[in-house]
Amino acid sequence: MTTTLTADRRAEEPDDGEVDPLTIGRRIRQLRTDRGMTLEELAAAVDRAPSQLSMIENGRREPKLSLLQAIARALGSSIEAILESEPLDERATLEISLERAMRGQTFQALGIPPFRIGKTVPTEALKAMIALQGEIERLRDERAATPEEARRANVALRKLMRTQNNYFPELEEQARRILDAVDHPGGPLTQRTASDIAAHLGFTLHYVPDLPQTTRSVADIKNGRLYLSSRLTAKGDPRTAVLQALSSRILGHREPTSYADFLRQRVETNYLTGALLIPEAHAVPFLQDAKNDRAISIEDLRDAYSVSYESAAHRFTNLATVHLGLPVHFLKVHESGVITKVYENDDVNFPTDRLGSIEGQMCCRKWTSRVVFDVDDHFNPYYQYTDTGNGTYWCTARVEMSSEGAHSVSVGVRFDDTKWFLGRDTQNRGVSKHSVEVCCRRAPADLESSWRDQSWPNVRTPRTLLATLPTGSFPGVDTTDLYEFLEAHAPR
Repeated sequence: MTTTLTADRRAEEPDDGEVDPLTIGRRIRQLRTDRGMTLEELAAAVDRAPSQLSMIENGRREPKLSLLQAIARALGSSIEAILESEPLDERATLEISLERAMRGQTFQALGIPPFRIGKTVPTEALKAMIALQGEIERLRDERAATPEEARRANVALRKLMRTQNNYFPELEEQARRILDAVDHPGGPLTQRTASDIAAHLGFTLHYVPDLPQTTRSVADIKNGRLYLSSRLTAKGDPRTAVLQALSSRILGHREPTSYADFLRQRVETNYLTGALLIPEAHAVPFLQDAKNDRAISIEDLRDAYSVSYESAAHRFTNLATVHLGLPVHFLKVHESGVITKVYENDDVNFPTDRLGSIEGQMCCRKWTSRVVFDVDDHFNPYYQYTDTGNGTYWCTARVEMSSEGAHSVSVGVRFDDTKWFLGRDTQNRGVSKHSVEVCCRRAPADLESSWRDQSWPNVRTPRTLLATLPTGSFPGVDTTDLYEFLEAHAPR
């Protein structure tokens, strides 16, 4: 299956067992040299020019079936032997690897033109060049995995989401197909239905106490087993973990090739999970009825589908603009004031860094997402109107706890769209100039003059500030732990 948030990625190497023209050509050359035939002798035997056979042996031309049959007969072999997926000898395997490397991005980016790998090129030289190419790719990936590159990738992804109004019809269609396949009647998705989806995809569920710490779940594709933490049964929503794990399989995700690819896959996974938990076909009429009654409420959406407030808020942003005609914004803010997640298509003006990234910036103290932390009533939602230099916005917010502390989750709209929501009659108001430093990110002048030279805080450095963004096949995952875990749990 194909994914939807980016265009087609790089051309990929053949899947295991698939024989490409380069492998076919090298197998013909290997069979020819094993039989002591020259290129000219084989060309004469099949009535072709030596240059034509040379192109075939070098993988630059794919032979027609009739020519392949003639070559097989001339070599005293069969088409099956030429097309078999058995590995070539070491020399041929190295030549193929280097040929592919020369056609790849690394050689092209360095301006190194492809060259013919002749018999006189030592095998040790081939090994060295392949090793160097691998190390260059590793260093390139490591250099790309910097906080600045992550922010760039995040900004690009957010722009795409804004262009799409955070609505991706291909992912909605994927969700519909899966729900139809398990005969889901609509409405809240039960834990049993989540298990049915796993079975439909060929997986059994296994809850274990020793899931690698850097993972949320582990899919053993070889044996059709999906491992989840046994602690999920005691806290949290077990459906979400199951569906997030399965979403990557539904979407056909492959190993991410960049941090941008990693972020895109994560967004797709979360989107599809939300679309399964809160199906579009059922949720849109629910929200349209609420709009007609002027009673849209994130809490009601949460309760109707038995999901977390954050899941309901996320899903609302997917459906609000396309189906309700409502531009919206979404914020998730840590209790420290740092913005950790954001989406907006309603022209709200949040603070950004020089790259345009909002995540990681300090949220204004006077914005709903910060004020809600000081509200004593955690049972009811908190509503607030906030005047900004870009107009007045209304927000609804809640505080939720996580392993990393308290976070506020808020959804908001422009003043003119407040009429469709419960909580529009709130008397809570604030004034915020999000992108203006003097709004609240700078201390009042009298306090600064009294204390700037008389204080020295011991800064608590954010744990992500100095850490190199993890690289490798799956960013953030200790692959040694992962593979040892799979080896230990694989059925014998």
